[in-house]
Amino acid sequence: MEIYVVKTGDSVDSIAASLGISVHKLIWENQLEYPYRLAVGQALFVSGNGGSVRPPLYAFGYAYPFIDHKTLEETLPHITDLYVFSYGFTEEGNLVYPSTDDRWMIDRAWQAGVRPILTLTPLGADGRFNNNLVTAIVENAESQERLIWELGRNIQERRFGGLDVDFEYVLAEDRASYAEFVAKAADVLNLFDYQVTAALAPKTSADQPGLLYQGIDYGLLGRAANRVMLMTYEWGYSQGPPMAVAPIHMVRRVVEYALTEIPKERLSLGIPNYGYDWPLPYERGITRARTISNLEAVEIAIDHGVEIQFDETAQSPYFRYWQYGIQHEVWFEDARSIRAKFDLIKEYGLTGAGYWQLMNFFRVNWLMMEEMFEVERWEDL
Repeated sequence: MEIYVVKTGDSVDSIAASLGISVHKLIWENQLEYPYRLAVGQALFVSGNGGSVRPPLYAFGYAYPFIDHKTLEETLPHITDLYVFSYGFTEEGNLVYPSTDDRWMIDRAWQAGVRPILTLTPLGADGRFNNNLVTAIVENAESQERLIWELGRNIQERRFGGLDVDFEYVLAEDRASYAEFVAKAADVLNLFDYQVTAALAPKTSADQPGLLYQGIDYGLLGRAANRVMLMTYEWGYSQGPPMAVAPIHMVRRVVEYALTEIPKERLSLGIPNYGYDWPLPYERGITRARTISNLEAVEIAIDHGVEIQFDETAQSPYFRYWQYGIQHEVWFEDARSIRAKFDLIKEYGLTGAGYWQLMNFFRVNWLMMEEMFEVERWEDL
């Protein structure tokens, strides 16, 4: 495996020749499109011998039912589980189905040997996380029992292979009862060989302040669920100031704290599969970044003739460009930032990688993952 950073004057032909590989290999692995333009500072991945040590890895990702069919087809061979996003619920414990039919995804996943997972979220009618829904469920035994029964019935009837609980902005006073709900769901569903996982906000200490963190108890949830995923992304987010989406030094702090509360065998590292484009200057409460794919980020740099920089502390690529008199700042993921996250998984002996989200296909990620890890199939779990 090699990562080549494009220099001034490089071309796909000169790079391929210098690396002793075919132009076709370079183009295919990096999803380069004709006329194969490059940006100075762009990281190109070249697969090779990944080494003899390839630890097992549980690999999964979230996808909406409106994912492009080709994108899903290209992604399925590389993952263990497909997390279908998402199902909601009412205060009475009735399940709310996705607005777009997801049955085609479930069928296609099983055909590809991938286990589809039902993702449960407390999303309100406005599309935002609603902690009042969480409170209503965890404080009412009857509603809770109805919801768990509804989940079990739909998992069986719709042919899911398990449940993922993604509750965010849980109130501090619901901390223990939320974990108890996850434990109850696991107790019931595990009887039928369905796993239950939970997504956890990225905490660095038990008493970390903030609405995103106070209702999430790593110790309790780590014991309640079969596995958990650390949502180690969104430091740079659409309404925040420009910065890396998943700066590795911050990701490391979350992992180190998580390991004091949860066995590494139950931990998956969350990895972003996207970037953001912010208009400048940033104004709090006004500026909103545009979500872009990692490939789109490179295309923007090429179109505007700017060099891609790399932040060594965050281990993330970024650049600035001008358009229509407005300066922009872009942060995204490339082969270098992905490798930093995979190296972290190996360093701490974590056993999973979860991607938010799978709506865009980034081939470099999957090729590198499979070179560094032995991706598990659900039948072997």
